[in-house]
Amino acid sequence: MAKSKSWFAAILAACFLMLAGTVHAQQPPPGVAWESLSPAQQQQLAAFRAGWDEMPPGRQQAMARGSERWLSMSPEQQARARERWKKWQALPPEDKDRIRQRWQRFRDLPPEEREQMREAYRRFQSLPPEKRRELRERWQGMSPEERRETRDRWRQMSPEQRERSMRERMPPDRLPPPPPQRPGPGGH
Repeated sequence: MAKSKSWFAAILAACFLMLAGTVHAQQPPPGVAWESLSPAQQQQLAAFRAGWDEMPPGRQQAMARGSERWLSMSPEQQARARERWKKWQALPPEDKDRIRQRWQRFRDLPPEEREQMREAYRRFQSLPPEKRRELRERWQGMSPEERRETRDRWRQMSPEQRERSMRERMPPDRLPPPPPQRPGPGGH
């Protein structure tokens, strides 16, 4: 009888631990206590103080991270961020939805593709303003089918082929500096 009681106790303990693990796994992420924010963060987020404790924990975390990021920016970076925010607020709802969908598609890409897109954006930004304008106009003048074909061709190219393609289409006096050469397998 003592053996069956200890066996029963062991099963009961195992069930309790499994149940406790399930309940723990279903808990939302912990919130951010208002008191744990720095004085500068509290000042920045003061408009949210009254409803802070009722705010979902994920939202609290996002706001705390955002305030940390804001406080770490230089005044010039903050001015650029304010300007981007004003532009965002002025957009029609359908444009905002389109941008959100594109952002989600970008986030769903594999990391290597996201990095390729970031690199392409950096190269585009390094072009002279008139060349960027010319490329935008050419893109906007394409039909949806031509755009799809261009994207498909671009995706099938290696980074070296993309670079060569861009350089072939650009006048020599407007070429950005070439990207740094990566060492080959031998390290040279």
